[in-house]
Amino acid sequence: MLTNLTVPLLGLVDTAVLGHLDSSEYLGAVAVGANLFSILFWTFGFMRMGTTGLAAQAWGKQDEFAQIALLLRSVLLATGIGLLLILFHQPLIRVGLELMNPSERVAELAAEYAGIRIWGAPAVLCQYTLVGWLIGTQLPKGPMIMLIVANGLNIILDVLFVTGFGWNSRGVAIATVLAEYSAAAIGFRMVLSRMPANQGFSRALFGQLNDYLKILRVNRYIMVRTIALLLVLAFFTAQGARQGDTILAANAVLITFLLLISNGLDGFANAAEALIGEAVGKNSREQFRQVFKVAFRWALWGSILFTVAFVLGGRFLISLLTGIEEVRTAAWLYLPWLWLLPLASVWGFLLDGVFIGATRTRDMQNTMLFSAVVVFLPVWWLTTGWGNHGLWFSLICLMLARAVTMGSLFLSHSRHDRWFSEQ
Repeated sequence: MLTNLTVPLLGLVDTAVLGHLDSSEYLGAVAVGANLFSILFWTFGFMRMGTTGLAAQAWGKQDEFAQIALLLRSVLLATGIGLLLILFHQPLIRVGLELMNPSERVAELAAEYAGIRIWGAPAVLCQYTLVGWLIGTQLPKGPMIMLIVANGLNIILDVLFVTGFGWNSRGVAIATVLAEYSAAAIGFRMVLSRMPANQGFSRALFGQLNDYLKILRVNRYIMVRTIALLLVLAFFTAQGARQGDTILAANAVLITFLLLISNGLDGFANAAEALIGEAVGKNSREQFRQVFKVAFRWALWGSILFTVAFVLGGRFLISLLTGIEEVRTAAWLYLPWLWLLPLASVWGFLLDGVFIGATRTRDMQNTMLFSAVVVFLPVWWLTTGWGNHGLWFSLICLMLARAVTMGSLFLSHSRHDRWFSEQ
C-alpha cells in the first residue's frame, strides 16, 4: 500500500504545482498527456501483473531457475518494447491527442509534455517487470523503497523545475523521466541482491524466441483487459475536454483522487497476487481460502476509510490542489461522485489480484470487456443529458459491473474447484 500510494502522491504534487499557476491550460495539458501515457504504458501493464503471477507460482514451487529466467526474459522484452515506443512515438502521440480533442493551446502543451515523457519508456516498462517480480517473490519492501525514493526525487524536481525555473508542464515531464530512470536503477540493484550466489547468466536463462512469445501469449488477456480499462479512462478525459478546459481541469483533480483510492486499495490486491500465486504453486486450497478471507476483510475496511476521508476532507483537499476559483468550484460540484468510488471499485481491484495470482487472466479480459461495452458505454449514452454528472455515473456503473461479473466467476470457480485445475 505504501508503495502504491507514492504513485498518486506524485500526481497530487503535479496537480498542486500546476494548479496554482495563472492558467488552467497547464493542468489540462498534463491531464491529457498523462492520460495518453497511461494508455501507452499500461497497454504493457502485463509486464507487471503477469510477472507477479508467474513469479509467485515459481516461488511456491521453490523453482529458482524459473524465477530468474522469468525476470531476465521479461526485462529484455520490456527494454525492447520501450525502444520501439520511442521509435514510433510521433504518430502514436499525434493520434492520441486527436482522439482526446483538447483545445488548441492545451494540445500544444500536451504534445510538448508527451515528446519528453516518451524517453522514459524503457525505464517504465523495466520498472513494471522489476516490481512484479519483487512482489511475486514476496519482497514488497523492495518496490516500496524503489518507488518512494524515485517519486520523492520527482516531487523535488517538480517544484524546482516548475516554480524555480518556470518550465511549467515541460518541467513536470522532465522531472518524471529522470525519476523513472532512478526507479529502474534502484530496482535492478534490488533484484541483483536477491540472485543466488551460485547462479550465473547461462545461455539457458536467456531462452529462445518461443520463451518470449510464451510470455506474450500468457499475458495477452491482461493486455486486452488493460487496454479496455485505459480506453474508458481516455474516453472519460476526452468527454470532459469537450465540455471545456475548466471541466477538464476539475476532472483532472478528481481523477488524481481516484488514483489515490485505486493505488491504495491495490495494496490488498498486490498481496493477494503474491499469496494466491504461492498457494496455487503449492496446490494449497487452505492457504487460498485464508488469503482471500483476510484480503476481503482488509479491503472492506480500507474502502470505508477512504470514503470517510473524502466525505470529511474532500473540499479541503481540492483547495490544496488548485487555487483557480472556477476549477475549484467545478471540482466541489462533482465531489459527491468520488465518495461512492471506494466501495464501488474495491471489489474489482481485489479480485484482479486473485485472478492474476491464479493466472486466470482470460476471465479478467472478458469481464472488463463486458463492463466497458455492455455497461459503461450504454449508460454514458443514456445520461449524456446529465453532462459531467453522466460521465461520473457511468464510471461508477463500470466499477460495479466489474465487481458483479468477477464476483460471479470467483464463486463459480470456487464451487467447482477450478482454481487449481489446468486452464
